[in-house]
Amino acid sequence: MSSALNIGSQALNANLSALQVIGHNIANVNTAGYSRQTVEMRSSGYQMLGGNYYGRGVEVGTVARAHDAYLTREAQLSSSVASADGERLARLQQLENLFPTGETGLGAAMNDLLNAWSDIASSPTNLAARSVVLGRGEEIASRLRDTAGQMDLLARGARQQVGDTVDTINRLAGEIGLINQKIIENQGSAGEPNDLLDQRDSLIGELSKLVQVSTVGADDGSVSVFVAGSQPLVLGRNAARLAVVPDSTDPTQPRIHFQQGNASMPLSDSALGGELGGVMRFIGEDLKEVTNQLGRMALALNSTMNTQHQLGVDLRGGTGNSFFVPAADAAGLPMATNTGTGALHAEVSDPTALKPSDYQVNFTGTGVDIVRLSDGQISSFAGLPAELDGLSFQLDSGAAASGDSFLVKPFADAAKNMQMAVSAADRLAAASPVMVTPGSANTGGLTIGGLYASEPSANLGDPVTLTFLADGSFTATGLGPGNPPPDNVGPPASYNYTPGQPLQFNGWSLTLRGGPAAGDTFSITPATATNNSQNAGNAVGMLALRDLATFDGASLSNGYSSVLSDMGTRVQGAQFAASYSGQVAASNESARAAVSGVNLDEEAARLLQYQQAYQASAKYMQVAQGIFDTLLQTMR
Repeated sequence: MSSALNIGSQALNANLSALQVIGHNIANVNTAGYSRQTVEMRSSGYQMLGGNYYGRGVEVGTVARAHDAYLTREAQLSSSVASADGERLARLQQLENLFPTGETGLGAAMNDLLNAWSDIASSPTNLAARSVVLGRGEEIASRLRDTAGQMDLLARGARQQVGDTVDTINRLAGEIGLINQKIIENQGSAGEPNDLLDQRDSLIGELSKLVQVSTVGADDGSVSVFVAGSQPLVLGRNAARLAVVPDSTDPTQPRIHFQQGNASMPLSDSALGGELGGVMRFIGEDLKEVTNQLGRMALALNSTMNTQHQLGVDLRGGTGNSFFVPAADAAGLPMATNTGTGALHAEVSDPTALKPSDYQVNFTGTGVDIVRLSDGQISSFAGLPAELDGLSFQLDSGAAASGDSFLVKPFADAAKNMQMAVSAADRLAAASPVMVTPGSANTGGLTIGGLYASEPSANLGDPVTLTFLADGSFTATGLGPGNPPPDNVGPPASYNYTPGQPLQFNGWSLTLRGGPAAGDTFSITPATATNNSQNAGNAVGMLALRDLATFDGASLSNGYSSVLSDMGTRVQGAQFAASYSGQVAASNESARAAVSGVNLDEEAARLLQYQQAYQASAKYMQVAQGIFDTLLQTMR
């Protein structure tokens, strides 16, 4: 009889436990990270009476949570990738807003400056036209400075986010260690602390959004968490730390170090993942490369306009000075491991050949390797000075040892330091230092399109006479060394003439239009002082810079297009990556939730099932009690 009562009481307790678990599930239906729990029941065994075997009822085996380790890992990994892509996209969209198109864009300001020289070319003494050029110059310089300043603010905000994210990662790592401790202490021989396991999974899920992690379980129920592939951020109860450390060569670039005890190890940005990896990629890749694009545009504009302006003559008769304040040379940043005493810099030697990249100069002991960091291309030289990509790398002092390296950032500060050097309208060097005089006996239809100094030359002031022949070609007398050889050997040796195509000799460029007659002559001589006021040759030269092939074949006036193109390509690629990884993450989370999530309809059905089982158990107890009472009365 006691056996029957025992079976009933066990059934009541088991079904009550099931109802409690169902109630716990329903209560936590909206709890993030909660995994559905179920009571797993088992037979209490049997006993033998009168040669027969009778069951001893039911007991609770364990309370298990609905959890799939594989789906959880996949959800965490895809969440990390999606967070990295989403964070990078958000930062890139902020950066894209700094590069507007239309009248407010840098391209419009640059073209306004170059086109403003046309009014001076038409009226060299017009001070109003000269003032417009000064205003246009200040406008483009101001916009470049403002854009660079806004990019600095973005960089500062991104670096601040890196620090905040690392602090959060360290906090979560500590909390995971504490949860591991509790799990170890509460781990039972049969059951598991399901809610603690959910808390730990939830913390690891939060952590994986910030940095990509991998986990390894231990026999004591703890889980070790690794970052950057193999660095143990959490080992059982113990948590290590991440730290933000300025780069030893370039302090503007943050580096993530793994710290455990007294040891510190730098982590690769590409191995971080999560929001931290997305921000670090933005800082170390996107922001740096767009800064180089903007800096190249500023440096090329600065150098080309200064060079041309210095070839002209101003209204006071003086040689032209720099139009913009010349850009400072880029000093080489020595690596912390350097043992030599060398110091070097890079300066612009050809603004039309610049590439938007930083460079690393490595001393090999037998020569110098210069690495273009944007694509990893290595160029080897016997030593310094060395010319590469429109830059001249020069050793300033000391001696570099074998193995020494220097980081050179030619474009980092070019835009932020743009300033006008000319402040007075009469100081604009619009006149050409040379003049052309047609022969008095000319009979052909040649007209002068323009004459200006196109490059510094020791022979610029040497008198030169062009004499046209019957076949339309011309001879040139008075040429100095370094000029192109004749097109026709002769005799006499002559050059071909194409109407409208510039003739470039002795550092000047002359454009003639129309057809010549045999014997027509043109004399190029130094300009006289009385000629300067009406001479607009250098203004024509400044205007011609618009079409100068400067940016990988694109003209100077289209320099902003290369910046916009690069920016648009980055944003478009980031949008695709964020959209794709976001969809994958959502799909993986849905698959995980389908296994672990609480379904109220299912819980309602189970609630009814165990309610009926509980009521049946109670009825069974009532029947057994009645039988027992009857038996007692009979025995009396």
